[in-house]
Amino acid sequence: MRPRTLALAAAIAVLPLTAVSLGVTTAQAASTPHAAPRIELPNTVNPAVAHSEKKGDVPAEQQISVAVSLKLRNADALDRFLAAVTTPGNPQFGKYLTPEQFTAQFGPTQDAVDQVKAYLADQGLTVTEVSANRQVVSARGTNDQVSRAFGTHESAYVDPQLQRAFYANDAAASVPADLADIVQGVHGLDNHAVRKNRLATPKAVTPNAASATPNGVGPAQYDGAYNLNKTGADGTGVTVALWEFDGYKSSDLTTYDSQFGLTGPAVSTVSVDGANYDSAPGQGMGEVELDSEIVRGAAPKATQLIYEAPNSDQGEIDMANKIVADNKASVISISWGSCEPDTTAASMTAVDNAFKQAAAQGISIFSASGDDGSRDCTRSTSGSTVKAVDFPASSPHQTGVGGTNLKVTSSNTYSSESAWSTAGGGVSTVFSKPTWQTGTGVSGTMRTVPDVASNADPASGFAIYTAGAWQVYGGTSAAAPLWSGYAAQFNQKAKAAGQPVLGEASPRLYAVANSSSYGSAFHDVTTGSNQDFPAKTGYDQVTGWGSPVADALTTALLGGSTPTPPPTGGCTAAQLIGNGGFETGTAAPWTTSSGVIDNSSSQPAHSGSWKAWLDGYGTTHTDTLSQTVSIPAGCKSATLTFWLHIDTAETGSTAYDTLTLQANSTTLKTWSNVDAAAGYVQRTVDLTSFAGQTVTIKFTGTEDGSNQTSFVIDDVALNVG
Repeated sequence: MRPRTLALAAAIAVLPLTAVSLGVTTAQAASTPHAAPRIELPNTVNPAVAHSEKKGDVPAEQQISVAVSLKLRNADALDRFLAAVTTPGNPQFGKYLTPEQFTAQFGPTQDAVDQVKAYLADQGLTVTEVSANRQVVSARGTNDQVSRAFGTHESAYVDPQLQRAFYANDAAASVPADLADIVQGVHGLDNHAVRKNRLATPKAVTPNAASATPNGVGPAQYDGAYNLNKTGADGTGVTVALWEFDGYKSSDLTTYDSQFGLTGPAVSTVSVDGANYDSAPGQGMGEVELDSEIVRGAAPKATQLIYEAPNSDQGEIDMANKIVADNKASVISISWGSCEPDTTAASMTAVDNAFKQAAAQGISIFSASGDDGSRDCTRSTSGSTVKAVDFPASSPHQTGVGGTNLKVTSSNTYSSESAWSTAGGGVSTVFSKPTWQTGTGVSGTMRTVPDVASNADPASGFAIYTAGAWQVYGGTSAAAPLWSGYAAQFNQKAKAAGQPVLGEASPRLYAVANSSSYGSAFHDVTTGSNQDFPAKTGYDQVTGWGSPVADALTTALLGGSTPTPPPTGGCTAAQLIGNGGFETGTAAPWTTSSGVIDNSSSQPAHSGSWKAWLDGYGTTHTDTLSQTVSIPAGCKSATLTFWLHIDTAETGSTAYDTLTLQANSTTLKTWSNVDAAAGYVQRTVDLTSFAGQTVTIKFTGTEDGSNQTSFVIDDVALNVG
């Protein structure tokens, strides 16, 4: 058997943009790309370049920061895992990964990151940071160095639609051929991209004094209308991350809380790339405070972390990766976005890759769908004639939230809803329709937006305290935090019931919408429209499946799984190993070193297509495979079985390469190249002595520096009784 080669991992590396004042020269030296053959990176030119007027060249000495995003590994296996982990009844349901597990299985390897860092340094760039999840590598250099590194030319432009000066690369970036299988894209080559908040213009009312009774919908009304006050939850123990490009005043938030009698953990700021706007918030302050106040009204006891990032491609990518790498929040609320046609596709891919990690870790994301209806570029470069949807609401790994006009009774209960006429919705031109997006009203082959909705029309807007006064605000940026507050409530209830958190919400919400629970769990909005799409029975591209009936929706979602009871003094006969045949195509709930889960034909599986293949490289190497289980105290037997095939190029009777099986720190058995055989042999190990304990079962395969030995494991089971 020939030794296999180590696969080169892909990663996303993203760098914060540090833009200095734009200088213009009449000439710039032509870049001299790396001498090796180069591969062009698609979708790395800002779409605004095609509509803008070139004014000159960017000075060669101008400092530019760049972001190199890398491709995720094992993409097919990741897709299978994301489908399994959100499907009640699947053995993988709710068995989310840690950031470390995600990186080990799907993220970039350290070798890939080192390869990118070495290339950047070789081109004279200074590597400034690598994100904790190894998906972002930040670097800085002069325009001349950046242009040479990526085969680009930087020019100064003016966007006539926005009357805005910016710099950008004229053509696609490129990298040497030996990096092409790693690099997804390069970001920071332009400073045009700016995310806009989805906050509708305040209602034409005179702001009240801070002590006056506020106008607009308050917590009692929206909690009552959507039955958020009937779930028996308040967000206790749950953390919500707010995705922001501006700051807030703590005094405004405390005034809101005092007015409505709300108490909960103090809001705190998490800086991304050094951004912190709180000492002098800008025009986006109302957005940040709206987000925080609505989450507080829906889930008052939830902890809020306000992530603040530079308003740029790099800032958005870095924020996405920091939130998932921190892994402190189980819910993310997003009220900022940009229309797809005016957003660099490579940047959207980089953010969506971070969203995939969020989904794998059980993090729910709710994004505002936009406030320009089905013409999301109305206030952007492409203009109002283009049908377009908003990103990140169009990502298939988050839940896009549309808008309605809500009517509430005098007793603060639901009366009726209609579609808000400028609620964002339509068809993505970037993302294909995900497999879970099905049901009455769903059509086409591309992702459609939104998925759900709630109150957003400024005519039925929210009472918000901002800039020292009461305002009435609307917009889908009010709908996204309301759904995020609901998710915080649900996660509290799920934990109490011994069930998994909501995680990637859309697959589970669509499952409810396609069940007999739809009529009781959602308010189906059937009247109103945006410019191109009407509300209708079932799903539509203005309100999605509708707004929540929170208590019934919680019941429907909790009914989708059966909690696993903790070990007790009794013992029910059961098989405890998850994914013992590895047929999900991914590791979880196993933890493995890179490349262990395999379906190649070089070493066949015992059954099915997948197995765990440790070692087999013919070089000094160690692979591991482990899973943690709890064996109930009352069990009289606990038997571990698995099928093992050992293939080797070693000869003789010396044990050069070994496979060790441990339970916690106890070594149970060791095999070596001496035990090699033509086929699989079933192995049995007694674990009865571990009854009443939580046990980590771990296989460790170790090779010396020559002659491969492959340890291939399949069909693992731990039967107790």
